[in-house]
Amino acid sequence: MPPDTQHADMTPTSTGEVVLKPRDLFFSRTDARGVIAEGNSTFQRISGYDWDDLKGAPHKIVRHEDMPKGVFWLFWNRLKAGKRVVAYVKNRTKQGRPYWVLALAWPVDGGYLSVRLMPGSRLFTDVKAVYATLLDAEASDNLDPEASAARLVEALRVHGFRSYDSFMATALSTELAQRAETLGTAVPERIGRFIENRKTIDAVLEETDRMADFIKEIRSVPINMRIAASRMENAGGPISAISVNYSQMLDEMATWVRDFISGDACALARIVEAIEQGQLAVCASALQDEMSNAFDEDMHEGADLESLDASKQMMRGHARDFAISADKALMTLETEAARLGRGVLDLKRFVTGLGSTRMMCKIESAMIPKAQNALDGIVDQLDVGQDEIESRLAHIMELNATLQNNTALMQATG
Repeated sequence: MPPDTQHADMTPTSTGEVVLKPRDLFFSRTDARGVIAEGNSTFQRISGYDWDDLKGAPHKIVRHEDMPKGVFWLFWNRLKAGKRVVAYVKNRTKQGRPYWVLALAWPVDGGYLSVRLMPGSRLFTDVKAVYATLLDAEASDNLDPEASAARLVEALRVHGFRSYDSFMATALSTELAQRAETLGTAVPERIGRFIENRKTIDAVLEETDRMADFIKEIRSVPINMRIAASRMENAGGPISAISVNYSQMLDEMATWVRDFISGDACALARIVEAIEQGQLAVCASALQDEMSNAFDEDMHEGADLESLDASKQMMRGHARDFAISADKALMTLETEAARLGRGVLDLKRFVTGLGSTRMMCKIESAMIPKAQNALDGIVDQLDVGQDEIESRLAHIMELNATLQNNTALMQATG
């Protein structure tokens, strides 16, 4: 492949942003203070610095002034807490030209490792807009870095990410999928299935949210039933009892929905967390495997072979560690998806009970003279409610089956 199509545009006369190429992968290792200890030739070439300038320099030597301080506060705060971090970062070359990367970094003995790739997804475009707004806010509102980081997390929440961890998993998997598409290669099966599982659980969340809203809406039905019963004479007693039963079953359903979808410790939240952890880990493992193979190019150039080989083996070791993390997330996902399946069966029993109560109401209504019957509209509401709930429940059961099947396949092919 010709150099101008394989690597970033770094011709001496070019100006403006450096356009990276999909195959460009950066590697760097720093000490605990963020001082550069090592990097690969791609990092050195695109940064425009000589190795003598890079090694021993703080990593912020390539920091671009247009980056919000809140992003770096969050980035380093996570690393110092022993956590992994993924972030879009705008850097600058020695000549002052900007270039964007998606960076994955994590703690290692004595410092930190980072692998970076070219971003190009729609999410990247959205994040650049968020960064621009945040940079303006830092200047106009005099935000300190910590407050800016909090505003970044809130902005990402508005874009649909429940947490920064959620954003990281999506960003890394999205960019790797976009990269594979650009290169005309297949997305690794495990990554694809984690992405599919995330879409599936999002659909489950949407269905359960709608069911919760609908249960609230039909809470007025048993109330109206009791009002109608109070206006009847002898027929009112059975109808009133039916309304009480219907109301109790709605309460039980509402409790089930609340326990499964509300709060950070609920069943669905545990499933989402397991998917996000596995998604990030399996993507990180795949990226590090590719990065470790990319060291071969540097080693052919006759650089410090011993140091490069040590870095290559280190990268492969961490790739295995991330793969193990993905396996653990899969085990959690399998357990929680099975628990959700059992819970859905409980909910199905509640729905069956609602159906029986509705039928009893129909029978009682049929025995009331037409002139005294105020239940016709209520029976219609019961029919609509039953159809709505059964339809959403069936979709939840179908989605959970998809989730369990995908998880089983990943376990089998791990």
